[in-house]
Amino acid sequence: MNEDHRRDSQRREPAINLPGPLLAILGLLIILFVLDAYVLSDEMRAYFLFELAFTPLRYVFPLSGQGLEWLWTPVTYSFLHGSVEHLAFNGLWLAAFGAPVFRRIGFKRFMVFWALSAACSAFFHAALNWGQETILIGASGVISALMGAACRFAFPASGTGMFGRDVHLLPRQGIVGAMRNRTVFIFTILWFLGNVLIALGIPLVGGDDSAIAWDAHIGGFLFGYLLFSAFDPGVAARPDRA
Repeated sequence: MNEDHRRDSQRREPAINLPGPLLAILGLLIILFVLDAYVLSDEMRAYFLFELAFTPLRYVFPLSGQGLEWLWTPVTYSFLHGSVEHLAFNGLWLAAFGAPVFRRIGFKRFMVFWALSAACSAFFHAALNWGQETILIGASGVISALMGAACRFAFPASGTGMFGRDVHLLPRQGIVGAMRNRTVFIFTILWFLGNVLIALGIPLVGGDDSAIAWDAHIGGFLFGYLLFSAFDPGVAARPDRA
């Protein structure tokens, strides 16, 4: 009886039990935020942003006449956050969607996925804001990519939800096939609708949504949804795999 109880408890492992490396990433986000917001002087904060934040303006000028910030800022911006609310919101979504994707593809693929999705989000934003002095920070683009990736496998057709212990072992659904899943379809429609409203300047939660990089979100989601199979280690896909 005790053995059965222990097995039942293991099957109901809480979602907060995150992989260690994902906890380390969350810790890094917190450390960088505290450093930026409470430790550095104004002069050092400006230098910090210049070295790590992304701006489309950097790519208007010849790269040969610059430092190498243009090379790493399309990734490093994703580790910076502008407020406690920004950090907390992204941290919660990173925990929710990052955990199943991390468990499925492993540490090395996850870090490559992070870097490439951050860059894709940044340059999607840059394409719509070319030559403008916008400053892009935050992990939202990466999190949007994780959401897109999770849509390819983590929403069972049975409607049991994405927080089961073994959800990362489910078969990968194809690009078209995933949209036949009612949960994925509704989630995707609502997610895109929310970002369209933000783009139109309509507040969703009472904040200044005009400062939210909705375009980076869309670039990230498309990256994660369309290209997830390139990172998937080979769990069998359904016949319509892409």
